Amino acid sequence: MSEPTAPETAVPLVEVDVDPRLLEVLVCPVTHGPLEFDRARGELISRGAKLAYPIRDGVPIMLPEEAREIGD
Repeated sequence: MSEPTAPETAVPLVEVDVDPRLLEVLVCPVTHGPLEFDRARGELISRGAKLAYPIRDGVPIMLPEEAREIGD
């Protein structure tokens, strides 16, 4: 019997660190606006685009197709 899986919207809470200098220069590739760093979720949040870009192994994945949509 297989184990139950978490819903696709569930995001693991794994604190990550990113070089602060990198965060200063990154912008949302969709809106070219600022990003907020969510350390607990390991994501960069674009409020303007309503997207959360994942950070994998300390590297921000700035592709809109890899981002998850966020609510208001």
